Amino acid sequence: MSTRHFLSLLDFTSDELRALIAQAIDVKKKLQQGISHTPLSGKLLAMIFEKSSTRTRVSFEAGMYQLGGQAMFLSPRDSHLGRGEPIEDSARVISSMVDGILIRTFGHDRIETLAQNSRVPVINGLSDWLHPCQLLADMQTWFEHRGDIAGASVAWIGDGNNMCHSYINAAIRFDFKLQIACPAEHQPDPALLASGGDRVALHQTAVDAARQADLVVTDVWASMGQEEEQGQRLETFASYQVNREVMAQANSDALFMHCLPAHRGEEVTTEVLDSSQSVIWQEAENRLHAQKALLEALLKPTA
Repeated sequence: MSTRHFLSLLDFTSDELRALIAQAIDVKKKLQQGISHTPLSGKLLAMIFEKSSTRTRVSFEAGMYQLGGQAMFLSPRDSHLGRGEPIEDSARVISSMVDGILIRTFGHDRIETLAQNSRVPVINGLSDWLHPCQLLADMQTWFEHRGDIAGASVAWIGDGNNMCHSYINAAIRFDFKLQIACPAEHQPDPALLASGGDRVALHQTAVDAARQADLVVTDVWASMGQEEEQGQRLETFASYQVNREVMAQANSDALFMHCLPAHRGEEVTTEVLDSSQSVIWQEAENRLHAQKALLEALLKPTA
């Protein structure tokens, strides 16, 4: 039986993803009730971080601990990954000693190469192409507030980046409508966009995308590795800020999400971030619970 990885939401079926969300909600309740749940006792997760992180590292490390296992942090500075060793070789060695590998990196090809040469499950903790673990948390947050997201309208406003790409995959798997508003030169990948079919539509303005939306989502305008473009991006994206006027176009009970960290006053106003419609702190916490469900699905010993 081939090793199963989680590089994209599309690696799991719609039913499997819904089961993950249900499990995430259950393990969250167990933790809140003080019920011990340690199915990964004795399991070890290697965490390779080639990009810095707060939420990803803390949530996976805490998650493994709470599930009874352990997590090992690896950075290029402290390993041969940063000294020219081919990732294929690192994959073969590391996967012979651990039960799973999490990687957070730049090029998505590095994640794919790692998975192709690993004997244990590989999890995409973020790449320049996709951020599927964040989508698990976002979907869990929606399900907790509104139930199933099938048929809902979601507005993505800002950069056509890895988060936008993962929202396209989520629209495919969870069957919701995705309204995207991006500057012309920062739209999502055309082939990936086309894969969404009639579930996904491009709009010229933030107001158009947000009209009658049930959920409004954005992200920073300059991601890690794009710091030199910050000044130009502030000008390019100025009309794509999520503010009171944009949220007024959405349904009155629409939720607002942001994967964080947020640049207050840039992609979103403080007024929106701190509003009653914002669920960003629950969304951030749910990284822990959704990833615990994922870890259990991939690493739990089979009977």
